[in-house]
Amino acid sequence: MCGVHLIINQKNFKDQRPIQEMMQCAAHRGPDQSGWTNLFPGSFLAGNRLKTLDLGNAANQPIITADGKGVLVWNGALYNYQDLRNELLTLGYVFKSQSDSEVLLYWLYHYGLEGTRSLRGMYALVFADLRSKKVTIARDPFGMKPLHYARVGQTWLFSSETNPILASGIISPKLDTRQYEPYHYLRHSFPDQTFYSKIKQVLPGTALVIDESGKKVNALHIRPSKGKLSTPSVGQVKEMLVDAVLNHFHADVPVGIVLSGGIDSSLLYHLWYRQTGVPLFTFTAGFEKKYRKAYPDARFAEALAASYHGEHSEITVRPEDVLGQWEHYIADLDQPIGDSASFLTWMIAKEAKKKVKILVSGAGADELFGGYNRHRAYMRYLNSPNFWMYLANLPINLPSKFRRLAKMKSSISPDPCLTYLNFASLQPISESLKRKIWTFFPKGLPPYKTALEWDRTVYLVNDVLKIHDNANMAHGVEGRAPYIDWPLISLSSHLSEEEHQSLSGKKWLREILREEGLAPILKRKKLGFGLPIKEWLSDHKGFREFLFTTLQEFGHSAGEVLPEEMRNMSLQPSLYVKSSFLQLWNIFVLASWIKQRNL
Repeated sequence: MCGVHLIINQKNFKDQRPIQEMMQCAAHRGPDQSGWTNLFPGSFLAGNRLKTLDLGNAANQPIITADGKGVLVWNGALYNYQDLRNELLTLGYVFKSQSDSEVLLYWLYHYGLEGTRSLRGMYALVFADLRSKKVTIARDPFGMKPLHYARVGQTWLFSSETNPILASGIISPKLDTRQYEPYHYLRHSFPDQTFYSKIKQVLPGTALVIDESGKKVNALHIRPSKGKLSTPSVGQVKEMLVDAVLNHFHADVPVGIVLSGGIDSSLLYHLWYRQTGVPLFTFTAGFEKKYRKAYPDARFAEALAASYHGEHSEITVRPEDVLGQWEHYIADLDQPIGDSASFLTWMIAKEAKKKVKILVSGAGADELFGGYNRHRAYMRYLNSPNFWMYLANLPINLPSKFRRLAKMKSSISPDPCLTYLNFASLQPISESLKRKIWTFFPKGLPPYKTALEWDRTVYLVNDVLKIHDNANMAHGVEGRAPYIDWPLISLSSHLSEEEHQSLSGKKWLREILREEGLAPILKRKKLGFGLPIKEWLSDHKGFREFLFTTLQEFGHSAGEVLPEEMRNMSLQPSLYVKSSFLQLWNIFVLASWIKQRNL
């Protein structure tokens, strides 16, 4: 895992300071080694390396071909690099290391932009061909690794994070208040934007070529191969999962797993242990004793870890930890994401870095195989839309203790797509946001597959995976997610509407757990990964006052620029604790981020 930084066609051709500042700003992403090079006049490339495979210096970044004509910096891991390596060997290439970095370097050197179609893994990459003085930039089609850019005239800047782009000094930070609206509902900016008006996100699956003058000369969209797949048996799905586990756990450094004791992470660890017999470092977040009944992850995780004889660590998170660590966390938060799982992941990685360099999570299983509560609710709606429309139109207000049912009632629409978009948002979205977000909504699929595709392409990429990268890399730890494996994603995408509905609730994963003797795990209630915000707001005066004060200051300072409902929540947070505590936390994160950066 690394940091990627590129400047193309800088006005002052000889000024080395901007690329050096970018590299130094992201040193946390690659604490083992950093380096930069001048590609051609006005263009510079830098990288930060976290050594996880082939720990020698032959794969240090930037990594350069033997003839000095090809240069690569990238962030990620290739899971088919051995196949690519074998093909390159038949073409006469000689390797000095066992790293996937050197394989990727020569693959792109030989095949250029088209070569990106053959890559299987997670990546954000920059390859410079000094023969043609052109640069290839690409992000994997599933958005597993982030990549941002800014363009000023014909000058381009690219980086794994937004902070290094600002550190270059080439552009100045300016808050993009247009992101308030999507953030209020989705907990993040528009998928192609950031909260800085001049910095954008490279969308997943994008590959482009830019020449030395800053002109975009070629581009393609990377799409996974779409061969016809037959619906596999449970045994075949298990084989696919085993392959994913072995690929993603493979490293030359210690590996740990974030263990909840639920279906997803438990199955990953079990399959790994069954194949190798090697115990792993395991980590979980827990809370104070009085919250353990409602948030039992720590108890289940400890029991599971003990059965595999691994070293288990529970990171107990209290309101005092939020108060004491908040400034550090917000400083590390590259872009605001209003999901409290981000803070938990950051706290786990802070402890895990003492023992491991890689943290595996169960991210992606819910999106691929219909594991969220909202998926179950959506199927109920699809099976009886008239009944739910009737219920939605009843003139009754449900009390706060029926918060989820009230959310469902208010989300129902005659349009199935809008209904699911409401389900997946913190609250039913506004008409203006509906028009703006429709660009990113999947097209041409039946309703339930559309819902899963939205979760995979928008929610997973911009919330779950962004958290996974940012919170881990803040501490120099690489995050991996085996469920987001190309064959598994391809399998999910090829299932029909009927098959997806019949297999919802992660039926395959449940059947595998039963076969493996782990049926008791299935009795657990589905819980989200996050902080006990509602309970803390009720029980802890210091936490409540800190959050309320931050919100009220933000409401007054932001003023009329804020959407009306967002402003009302900020100015009078006590009125929304029972019904909208997730929204309050969402705004609290944003307000803290803006304040810390003086935007």
